[in-house]
Amino acid sequence: MKRSGFLLGAVSGLTVVGSMDNLFAHALAQAPLPGLPGGSDRVLVLVNLQGGNDGLNCVVPHGDDMYYRMRPTLGIPKGDVLGINGQIGFNPQMKSFKALYDKGIVAVVQGVGYPDPDHSHFRSTEIWQTAAPGRYERTGWLGRYLDEAGLPKTNLFNGVAISQVLPEAMIARNTDVPAIPQINGYGLVGDRNKNVSSGYASILTDKRLPFSSPYLSHVMEIEDHAQKGSQELPKLIAGYKSSGSYPATPIGRSLALAAQIIGSKIGTRVLYVQHGSFDTHVNQKGTQDRLLGELSNAIAAFYDDLSAHGNDRSVLTMTFSEFGRRVGENASRGTDHGEASPLFLVGGGVKGGIYGNSPDLNKLNMGNLAFNTDFRSVYATVLEKWLGRPSQPILAGSFATLNAIA
Repeated sequence: MKRSGFLLGAVSGLTVVGSMDNLFAHALAQAPLPGLPGGSDRVLVLVNLQGGNDGLNCVVPHGDDMYYRMRPTLGIPKGDVLGINGQIGFNPQMKSFKALYDKGIVAVVQGVGYPDPDHSHFRSTEIWQTAAPGRYERTGWLGRYLDEAGLPKTNLFNGVAISQVLPEAMIARNTDVPAIPQINGYGLVGDRNKNVSSGYASILTDKRLPFSSPYLSHVMEIEDHAQKGSQELPKLIAGYKSSGSYPATPIGRSLALAAQIIGSKIGTRVLYVQHGSFDTHVNQKGTQDRLLGELSNAIAAFYDDLSAHGNDRSVLTMTFSEFGRRVGENASRGTDHGEASPLFLVGGGVKGGIYGNSPDLNKLNMGNLAFNTDFRSVYATVLEKWLGRPSQPILAGSFATLNAIA
């Protein structure tokens, strides 16, 4: 039975993956990162912009007249764009994010995609989360990192997903990752009922069960370990005092919890949060502007909070979305599923600036932007230059790294 096959439903949508050999321990010192002296406290935060974020109205090619010809109603006026240079700039709702860019801690990676792209939300999301465009993979790219990184097996919180269910990116073979939508209500459903809770305990210790099954013992041990984790995490992070003015939005609350987990030094290496949906087929402007504004303000508050606790240099945030949108707007003042799109690297040792080629709107792939940066090159950059691990075994191939991380 694979660890990834066991999911325990819990209060407020909590999902916990348990294990036979991961016994929970109290707060642990961070393990050194091989090959990266002084990198013992580095953390990656992965932000999923669910639904397919429209890259052209996020990083706007305001210097290209073709953009305005293909988007007569959706095109953002040149005077409103938060200019980076004479060719591109940020959506006007991203003022807080632009301020981070001006500080030199944001890398904009343009034209990110993969060969023979899939336009299905489900398959393309799976491809991005497993880093396997040409095959079906049962583990996620960060799950594989957690499995081979040599992190303490006694720590239940090497990776944490701040989400209702465990994302594919964090599914591992040998490492257990809890999915926690919010700290209030974090716990197992059975714990709310004393009879159920005591029943679990009695089954776990009862040697006289009417049948013998290795799976029952496995399930009960998983429940026991997950229960201990859900009881201990709120205690471990309770002493952290937030210093950021987070917006009262789902992404704001998720990043506030991420800062709390990071600042409590419980050994967490990777965190996952999500934001959206960016699936803007109809009346795109209002929805995307709101979501980009929420993202911008939440990330700015996150780094204010991290900075106040001296953690900003040790946290790298990376965004991704399953695909971009088509270049031309549709009849509903929206955009349909497309291909290449930009992503962002923020904080940590980021060398701020623009990476990859600006989108060429005169050389489209059947109405879509052609990618020029393979997303696995970005993953390889993060794995090798930030997390200190060889990327080839995790990505099942060798990909050129970017110069975006010191």
